[in-house]
Amino acid sequence: MSCPQLCPVLTHLWPLLLTLGVSPKAVLLLDPPWSTTFKGKTVTLRCMGFPSSTKGNRFWQNGKLLDTVSEMISITSSGNYQCKTPGSSLSDPVHVEFSSDWLILQAPHPVYEGDDVILRCQGKEQQKIMGKNYYKNGQELRDSYNLDHITINAVSMDPDKYKCTASRKAFLRSKEETSKPLRIQVQELFPQPVLTAHPSQPIEGGPVTLTCETQLLPQKPHIQLQFCFFRDVHTLGTGCSSSPELQIPTMWTEDSGSYWCQAVTPRITKSSLKSQIHVQRIPVSNVNLEIQPTGGHLIEGQDLVLTCSVKKGTGNITFSWHRDGIRIPGRKTQRSQSAELQVPAVMERDAGRYYCTADNSDGPILSNRITVTVKIPVSNPVLTIRAPRTPAVVGDVVELRCEVLRGSPPIFYLFYHENVNLGSSSAPSGGGAVFNLSLTVEHSGKYSCEADNGLGPKRSPGISLKVIVPVSCPVFTFRSPRAQAVVGDIVELHCEAQRGSPPILYRFYHENVALGNSSAPSGGGASFNLSLNTEHAGNYSCDADNGLGAQHSEMMTLSVIGISWNRVGPVTGGVIGGLLGLVVTAGLLYHFRIQKKSGGTFAMATPSYSPNELSSTRPSTINPEVPIRCEPQAPVDLQPVYSNVNPGNGNLIYSQIQSVQHTNGNIGEISFRQVEMKWPL
Repeated sequence: MSCPQLCPVLTHLWPLLLTLGVSPKAVLLLDPPWSTTFKGKTVTLRCMGFPSSTKGNRFWQNGKLLDTVSEMISITSSGNYQCKTPGSSLSDPVHVEFSSDWLILQAPHPVYEGDDVILRCQGKEQQKIMGKNYYKNGQELRDSYNLDHITINAVSMDPDKYKCTASRKAFLRSKEETSKPLRIQVQELFPQPVLTAHPSQPIEGGPVTLTCETQLLPQKPHIQLQFCFFRDVHTLGTGCSSSPELQIPTMWTEDSGSYWCQAVTPRITKSSLKSQIHVQRIPVSNVNLEIQPTGGHLIEGQDLVLTCSVKKGTGNITFSWHRDGIRIPGRKTQRSQSAELQVPAVMERDAGRYYCTADNSDGPILSNRITVTVKIPVSNPVLTIRAPRTPAVVGDVVELRCEVLRGSPPIFYLFYHENVNLGSSSAPSGGGAVFNLSLTVEHSGKYSCEADNGLGPKRSPGISLKVIVPVSCPVFTFRSPRAQAVVGDIVELHCEAQRGSPPILYRFYHENVALGNSSAPSGGGASFNLSLNTEHAGNYSCDADNGLGAQHSEMMTLSVIGISWNRVGPVTGGVIGGLLGLVVTAGLLYHFRIQKKSGGTFAMATPSYSPNELSSTRPSTINPEVPIRCEPQAPVDLQPVYSNVNPGNGNLIYSQIQSVQHTNGNIGEISFRQVEMKWPL
């Protein structure tokens, strides 16, 4: 069928198919219509669909989408071609062959079952052909000699092969040429019909409807299908008709047998497979199952009521109920057209597809099926907190896991900190859910979670989580009653970390030897009092520890002024003191030069510890690798300090010597060692 014949048909038919919800296939047309042609020729492919459009048509060659988007394309290479329009589905494939042979046999496209098909034998040089013959499955067709074309009537889906031969002039003799075998691309007009019966097992005295199902191609709307129904070898009804259904109002046991149907056109007849129909002698009919509550959606603990009934029936009828094909307890036999079964306090195992049967000795009849679902409310959820260590520390990532032991999925979980929503997670298949949290100091407190599957939320008990903050680098300071500490002063050593969870333990050190410790149960700093003597001059530091690692402070230097000498005599003492002062001064200068090179300290008094000192384990030495030392503070330019001078005593001469020491090789870090002496005049 050419495009001028087919296009109007498709235009009128496709709106009907779209109304019925059927997506029509596009139709691929050839121009010229031959599916086999010579190499060097051009074939135009046109895609027909609904609605008719010149835009958006797509073409495929051997399953590969071509770049061209057009109503038609021209091709010059062999392959399987398909097309699609915006309003249709993909067409059936069409094989187009461009042959390099001298002789070819051509068949048109499209060809449908029952069509008359023209086969044409063509040579590259048609004028040189002297005679032609046509063959089917190797047998020469009668009356086909030297015909330009032949007609095959009412082609079928059989895989027949055709070819042609021709004699052609070749110089002084003739040469025999043979085409390649051709298999006509025949499209099925309609598929083999299928017979269905409703009901499939009719009850004696009841009706049955037979349906002969098939579908005629929309490209052949002018062909009228006829349907015929048979039982064994007997024709049913009045014979064949255009209706695909046959109503049999009453079926009897003798009507049981083998049923089949035929779909017929003037040229094509196709028969269905045979179906066995057994008519049941059952006086009861229309078995129906109803449930309460309606809808079949129950919550665990509710009562389920199943009611089985028949529309007609006499005598004792046995009713039974089934769940997923298994009979459940409660079978009843009674002279009644209905019976009731109660399933108290349903549980999860009671969910399934329910139906009932009715039987009065001729076999059970099944009712409709109803699906019953049983949803289980969530149990009280259990919240667990998984931390990488105990106790949890700022910066740790903890996993909050909320889980219920019972509850129908999906389950939605909410996580709370001090009743403030942190986030949510779901368990589509049931089970638990997790929520990860990177801890800050604000995350200390009580946590809980909530589970809900639409049947009411349940909250877990609260769990407390304490988040520990490591101590920061402590700050070490001196607190003295005067600007310059002297022997006998009570100096307060104070150590304080600005951050850190209590309790905090502070340790105090003099020249890396532990002086003692003090704790701050509620946080903050701690102090240590020291009664000074000359041995207490030197470097002091402290460390802070709350169990997460000690932090060591920067070292601070304390200088102590020694005790004055007694007056010996106003004159002698002055002279001797002056001379002795010069000697001592020279000695001190020499000693400080040595101290500057060796890094040592100097004091003019005999060391002795005051009873106020706290620790009796003073000689213990700290391990410098354990505490973490803080970054040093910016250096402070220290100024000489003059103190303990009595301006009312004019008989004393004071001398102050300062030693400047560069520590750690860093010129920016300077500590002072100061000794003050006095002589009486």
